[in-house]
Amino acid sequence: MSDIHPNVLRVMEAARERGLEITTKRFPEGTKTAADAAAAIGVSVGQIVKSLVFAVDGEVVMAYVSGSNQLDEKKLALAAGGAKCSRVDANAVRAATGYPIGGVPPFGHATQLRIFIDPDLLQYDGVNDMVWAAAGTWNDNFAIAPNDLVRVSGGVVTDLKRG
Repeated sequence: MSDIHPNVLRVMEAARERGLEITTKRFPEGTKTAADAAAAIGVSVGQIVKSLVFAVDGEVVMAYVSGSNQLDEKKLALAAGGAKCSRVDANAVRAATGYPIGGVPPFGHATQLRIFIDPDLLQYDGVNDMVWAAAGTWNDNFAIAPNDLVRVSGGVVTDLKRG
């Protein structure tokens, strides 16, 4: 167990606390972007969960977006009941989640965040058709059924796709 990064151990524990057992997999070539992750894992880019952190009227929120989609910031603001949506910097991401950009998992965050989920992720719902999320680092990921992603994150499924 000593070769498992402390961030990954935190994600695994957070999953267990939510009644979910996950198996993480390390990809030394890196999975920082959705395209990198899809290539390393061997799945379609649409099966990659992009964990995006934004501020809506100053409140930090998260959006889980399919790797093949771009986030529409106006839709996220509307979903969160706000007017203005803006990116936050790497320090704000780490402060809110406890993880670095490129490694933010869908649960186990340092603070309680409202979460919004791209419905396109729900199309991947089969034994061999899961979505993949970061497990706390740029190199560690895990597969999760989309319905489990919604359940354990407490997220709201809503249209977030640009265009």
